[in-house]
Amino acid sequence: MKKTNLLAWLLAFSLPLFSQENPPKKDSTGSFNSKWMPSIEIKAVRAGKDYPFTQTTINKSTIEKKNLGQDIPFILNQIPGAVANADAGNGIGYTGLRIRGTDPNRINFTLNGIAYNDAESQGVFLVNLPDILSSTNSIQVQRGVGTSSNGTGAFGATVNLMTNEVNEKAYGLLSNSLGSYNTRKHTIKAGTGLINNQYTIDFRLSSIQSDGYIDRASSNLSSYYFSAASLKENSSLRLNIFSGKEKTYQAWYGVPEDQLLSNRKINIAGTDKPGDPYENETDNYQQTHYQLFYNKKINKTINLNVAAFTTVGKGYYEQYKADQKFSRYGLPNPIINGSPVTQTDLIRQLWLDNTYMGSNFSFQHKNENTELILGGGASNYQGNHFGKIIWANTGIAKDHRWYDHEANKKEQHLFGKWMQQKGKFYLFGDMQLRNVGYTIDGFRDNPNLTINQQWLFLNPKVGIRYTANTMSAYLSYAKATKEPNRDDFEAGANEIPRPETLHDFEAGIEKKAGKLTLAGTLYFMDYVNQLVLTGKVNDVGAYTRTNIPNSFRTGIELELNLAATKWMQISNNLALSRNKIKNFTDYVDDYASGNQMATQYENTDIAFSPSLVNNTTVSLDILKNLEVNWNTKYVGRQYLDNTSRKNRSLDPFLVQDIAFNWTIPMKNLKSLELIGQINNIWNTLYAPNGYTYSYFYGRTESINNFYYPMAERNFMVGLNIHF
Repeated sequence: MKKTNLLAWLLAFSLPLFSQENPPKKDSTGSFNSKWMPSIEIKAVRAGKDYPFTQTTINKSTIEKKNLGQDIPFILNQIPGAVANADAGNGIGYTGLRIRGTDPNRINFTLNGIAYNDAESQGVFLVNLPDILSSTNSIQVQRGVGTSSNGTGAFGATVNLMTNEVNEKAYGLLSNSLGSYNTRKHTIKAGTGLINNQYTIDFRLSSIQSDGYIDRASSNLSSYYFSAASLKENSSLRLNIFSGKEKTYQAWYGVPEDQLLSNRKINIAGTDKPGDPYENETDNYQQTHYQLFYNKKINKTINLNVAAFTTVGKGYYEQYKADQKFSRYGLPNPIINGSPVTQTDLIRQLWLDNTYMGSNFSFQHKNENTELILGGGASNYQGNHFGKIIWANTGIAKDHRWYDHEANKKEQHLFGKWMQQKGKFYLFGDMQLRNVGYTIDGFRDNPNLTINQQWLFLNPKVGIRYTANTMSAYLSYAKATKEPNRDDFEAGANEIPRPETLHDFEAGIEKKAGKLTLAGTLYFMDYVNQLVLTGKVNDVGAYTRTNIPNSFRTGIELELNLAATKWMQISNNLALSRNKIKNFTDYVDDYASGNQMATQYENTDIAFSPSLVNNTTVSLDILKNLEVNWNTKYVGRQYLDNTSRKNRSLDPFLVQDIAFNWTIPMKNLKSLELIGQINNIWNTLYAPNGYTYSYFYGRTESINNFYYPMAERNFMVGLNIHF
């Protein structure tokens, strides 16, 4: 569907509803009372405070104090068990987040309750939504499976961002940030407040640029956000349109181990080109979201929410490739000067043009002691993968397409949630039914392999919470099932991957004692048929994930918050865990024989799953409007694969940052806010992410580790002017 046609359809649908009469009433204080309207839109996918699940909510004030241009993973880096990383080394551009060792492909991300994970790869590419934090008023993270949500299965956490809010009064914000590596962020944001006690419009424009810590790992990001709402006493209608455009120089190959100490900023992307690196070895993508929400308060106990959405994305990454065989691009060897030529240098673009659209709904019935939610939705994804050659030094015409493959993924789901209060106990039940159909018309390196798979998943969840005056405790069980992603299917027609299953058992307790709050969570996450990389080569010589029968994660998460004095607060969270694969076979290429060598392993650590993660924050209110935060993070050893071999691992690291926020009252302004942060104040040389591959030549093993190092000491400072 064309963008213009889609926008016309949304406006045609929404305009009659925007003209409704009976604007919302004000309460006894003269203020607009709309507490239910923003929350109902995400009530179906967020956990309430009495739900028996592990959760952390970050409010708007905290987000604003940290938002200097770094992406969402670095805002969430202080929650228990979280580890953030960035290809460019400074938190801008391509970033990643693991929670309890779980990668983003297994973390369910939603925006206002609408799924954000890529339908095919199931990945989370936050670079496509630069500065979405400036439009976000809260983030909830549920660790573990959590409550039922829209979109892909949650195998380690769910992350829900909420942008929908009602601002009664007109406002404006100018935000500018500058920092290391020529980093700068510029944001303008404004809203009308309530017009005629019924209408409200909010918008934002943002631009972020950075040269990156890694050589040539530059980012040029821009975005806009628009939201318009019509609010009545018993209903509301909201239209969101937001878009992000990114151009990032590729830095996804990492730094070779032998260069890490002597040249840790090296970037091998673009070096296929003779002489200087290719200047346009970049990733280019634009993604636009259209969201339409209708809320209706049917009576005192029943609310209805309906959402329609479309996400349109299109872009490519460009590469200079040397000594490429013509046969790889479906072409015969050209005859030049009477002799066949077998190879050429070329520049290629790998394109993705996709549309994801659908709708969600939820009914909520709530009285004094009972809450019932019935929700569901349907979505349709269409993706076109194609590649074209835009230049070759011989034998290939400009814009030659060497592959062009379609993919389609459809999903329908229903869920029901029940919460019942019995005195100090809250009983919870949740059942989700999810139907997924996936067809793939060939792959770039395996054009004749077609996939047509259908799955039906049933995911129950039960739990109980006890709440007293100063204590709360809960027990829960949740099941999640998750389909393989696109790359998993390239294993070949004879090795179709099976879905993954997770059984998640959680127990938690929280106790408040004066100025001290203590919390603890015990969990056991039992995986069946988890998909992991084993080094095994598929039908076309690529490394794809393989199902392993048994693996698990178990651990304890401890949290402490202490108001030590009127001017000092201390918070700490500690995550201790064991993350094990019971049995698996590791495969390593033997270049001498042309075969693979297999080694059996037992009770090894799951890759990228540190057994210890600790976060400490000391907050100091030095002056009346000046707050200083000292953050300390320690991450234990992470293994780059599933063999638990120390020579294929990331060293433990401890890193400290300092941040400040100074609010200056102004006579003719709402406020002037100066914020800043110094990251990695002790110049720690560390890498939170990497990868490895090994091979044998005869009896000699060669291990090749690559790392994504983070920046040495660096800073950001920003000025926010609130009108």
